[in-house]
Amino acid sequence: MTHPAFAPNSPADIDRLIAAHPFALMISSAAGAPIATPLPLLLERDEDGAITLLGHIARISPHTELLRREPRALVVFLGSHGYISPSWLADRTQAPTWNYETVHFEVDVEFDDRAEATQTALTQLVDHMERGRPNAWSVADMGSRYEMLAQAVVAFRARVISTKAKFKLGQNERPDDRADILKGLELTAHQSLLEAMTRSNP
Repeated sequence: MTHPAFAPNSPADIDRLIAAHPFALMISSAAGAPIATPLPLLLERDEDGAITLLGHIARISPHTELLRREPRALVVFLGSHGYISPSWLADRTQAPTWNYETVHFEVDVEFDDRAEATQTALTQLVDHMERGRPNAWSVADMGSRYEMLAQAVVAFRARVISTKAKFKLGQNERPDDRADILKGLELTAHQSLLEAMTRSNP
């Protein structure tokens, strides 16, 4: 359920969330039973705004077998989130809540069994996660071990069919309550949610 007040300000908000929080949950249904796999995914957006998610998954996973037969899935990303305590507010009649950022994508998954596709998926993910680290690691550092380990996974691209995003970050709070919440987040060192709320409500 979404409310217009909690819509992202722009597509860049979605791109930023996924870049910062790339670990998603891919969910399918097999004969009425749910199956879910946590996976790191990278977002690719073309010049027309169409989104594709790049990832890899274990070849022997039952989810891989299912997706080859039934490629439609739901991918859920969770960004910054946290409990909002009424103890922070001057008005203690307010109820507690949870602020959060989330993006749900309905996707069609297409596997690419070529070795070069796997290398692209792994290299791009590692480069994304290692960016800015001192003494950054690269796939090339694995040497001969790479070939052995890479054979165990298969690359895929998930084409996004529909997007539902909710950035519930205090947009509906009264100014005095919002100021108290921001102060509470600062005092409890919840920097990620503090930054998200500040970004959403400049």
